[in-house]
Parts: sequence; C-alpha cells; structure tokens
Amino acid sequence: MRFFLTHIILLCCATGPLFSQSKVNQFLKPSDSLNKSRRNAVIFSEVSLVTTAIIGLDQLWYADYPRSKFKTINDSGEWLQMDKLGHVFSSYQLGRLGANTINWTGLSRKNQIIYGSTLGLGFLTAVEVMDGFSEEWGFSWTDMASNTIGTGLFVGQELLWEEQRILLKYSFHQTRFAKQRPEKLGDGLAEEFLKDYNGQTYWLSANINSFLKTDYLPNWLNLAFGYGADGMLTGEPDAPLFINQNRIRQYYLSLDIDFSRIKTKSHVLKTIFDVLNVIKVPFPALELNTKGRLKMHYFYY
Repeated sequence: MRFFLTHIILLCCATGPLFSQSKVNQFLKPSDSLNKSRRNAVIFSEVSLVTTAIIGLDQLWYADYPRSKFKTINDSGEWLQMDKLGHVFSSYQLGRLGANTINWTGLSRKNQIIYGSTLGLGFLTAVEVMDGFSEEWGFSWTDMASNTIGTGLFVGQELLWEEQRILLKYSFHQTRFAKQRPEKLGDGLAEEFLKDYNGQTYWLSANINSFLKTDYLPNWLNLAFGYGADGMLTGEPDAPLFINQNRIRQYYLSLDIDFSRIKTKSHVLKTIFDVLNVIKVPFPALELNTKGRLKMHYFYY
C-alpha cells in the first residue's frame, strides 16, 4: 500500500511546478530551448518535495513500527502479484510525468529521459531501502525488479519509437472484501482505493493507429489489456484464519482513450490530459478468469 501513497506524493512532485505558479496558457507551454529559471524551479521543487515526502513517510508511517537491521524478504507470491504490478505502474507513471515536467523546462530529449524517467525509480528505491530497516517489512528484490520494469517500459518506448505507444493505466471499483477486513483492505472508498487489491485493475493500453496506421479510427482510440484478481483477504493463499479464500486471476479486453493524442492548442488542457492518462477510461470489457468463465461487462471500471 505504501507504493500507492508514494505514487500520489510523487505525482504532486512531477506536476506541482506546472500547476502551482500560474494557470496562464503561455506559462504552461514547454520552452523551445533551455529555460534556466524553469529548470531551477523544477529542480528545487522536486528535491524539496521528495525530501519532504521521505521524511514524512519516515515519521508518519515507519515510526509506528520497530526498526531492525537491514533485511530482505521474498514476497513474490503475495496478492497474486497485484502489488508487483502496482510497483510497475507507479514507476512508469512517475517516470512519464517526470520526463514531461523536464520537457517543460526546455532541456534536451536525452536529459528528459535520463533525469525525468529516473524520478520514480530513485524515489521508490529509497522507500524500498527504508522497508529494509523496518521490522514490519523488508527490502524486496521483486519490488525492485518491478520498479525497474516500470521505468524500462517508459524509457524503452522513448528509445524505440520516440513516443509512448503503450500506456500503463489503472482502474478501481469497490468490492465486498474490504468490509470483511477493513483494517487490511481499507475502510471507506479513499482507503479501499489504495489497499483493496481485489478492486484494482492494471492495463496495458496500446494506441491502435500507432501500430496499424489506419485512417478509419480516431487517433486517440486505444485497445486495452487488463489484469486483476479477486477473492483475496490476505496476501498469502494459505493464511490459517482465511484458508477458504477463493482466489482467481482475471484478464480483460477493452477500449481506452489516449488523452495525449487529442489535438488541442491549449496547454492547460494538455497538462490536464497528461494527468488524466494515469486512469483507464471506463468502457465495455470482456473478462476471462482462471475458473474458465467468460463474462461481458457492459461498463467496467
């Protein structure tokens, strides 16, 4: 759950310089060449916010649990890997938004990729190290691998295509499981959004025209492939108090919208669209689960 909290904090870091200083369209327009004042403002804002976030997590989250010597854990089998996808998602989105923020300063494309995309990976690595010194958790190599995959998904597409043809997105719906274990899965929508893996779905959203080069479909239309899980009251499938968990994996096929491909001259809208591209747009979806059941959702989110 901590990676979601850090993801939200870093979203503020990545987009904060764009929203906090002005709403004027010209201000939001990326610079054609290096703007040192913008660069300095972004560096100062991100360093300050990241430092504050790490200190805040240390005091507000880790302070409630005993410290320990540095240790590692193997949690690769928990939550049907939904938590690992959360790490991939967080690292990818933070890298994407970080690079877009660097683009606003006028730095070269190479520097956008190097410095922007590593924002999420660097921050999440620091959080993972903090886990390693906590008695409650531990440093997870599979978490680190997931963080690296998320950053690699962004950087790889920039190097291969010079654009993001495949977006990594998120959607959520409430489930009945949170009421059974509110202390673990969340009490109320705000907590459940962060904690209830049963209601989370992660999507690979691929732009159709980028691959098929067709004139018959709108340029912003994407084909989305989703993964989710259900029936989980604990991370472990054989927890003694919850031995009868009916855990299943779910695979989805749906449509989506790439907001960055909607043409507009408004840099205010472009900035809003950039943030909206974190969320999978609700559409009809076809679900296949590991029980072999095929189900049609007329409106899935």
